[in-house]
Amino acid sequence: MSMLTNLDLIRRVPLFSMLTNDQAQLIADSVVKRKLRRGELVVEQGRKSNTLFILLNGRARVLTSDARGREVILAVLESGDYVGEMSMIDNEPHSATVRCEVQTDVLVLGRSDFARVLPDNSSLSYAILRGLVRRLRHANRQIESLALLDVYGRVARTLLEMAEDIDGVKTVRGKVSRQDMAKVVGASREMVSRVMKDLEGRGVIETLENGSVQIKEPAPQMM
Repeated sequence: MSMLTNLDLIRRVPLFSMLTNDQAQLIADSVVKRKLRRGELVVEQGRKSNTLFILLNGRARVLTSDARGREVILAVLESGDYVGEMSMIDNEPHSATVRCEVQTDVLVLGRSDFARVLPDNSSLSYAILRGLVRRLRHANRQIESLALLDVYGRVARTLLEMAEDIDGVKTVRGKVSRQDMAKVVGASREMVSRVMKDLEGRGVIETLENGSVQIKEPAPQMM
């Protein structure tokens, strides 16, 4: 059997299936093959690599963890899957860590080469891509919260994510519905009400007359 060329490998990756022949050849000329050991990190949560990794074989886990080192597996990646595309699009740090379960061969593509086949950054297509990435990052945070945080932590994180900076104070505009909050954090309305009351009693948050919530001094659980 003849050895597959980079172009053959690129054509097998779903991410690049819609590229023109010229675009596919451009990517094929730019990728570099690497062999990763079992246990080696492909990307690390909270850091930037400015690189897209395409798995040719092997297997890798997508993980997220909390400050105490507890991990949650978000997905398992195999041949044809890719890593780092969200950071390549929005230039933000990786939202999860990816670690090889076994020895894994990958194709590596740098940010500048990847950008050459993206839509122009002023186009509607690019704006939609960035919007989808924002939603994916939010979904990852929701999964992480449900798996790693107790109800107190989930309520606290949700308040912080909803808050805006108004005159130097983090404020959640409008009335914060306990029922809606309960649906977001996956808890009962009664439990959410108890957590909010506790946060108010400790002076961490203050509910204003119009129903808005000000975060006075975030507790450790809210960071």
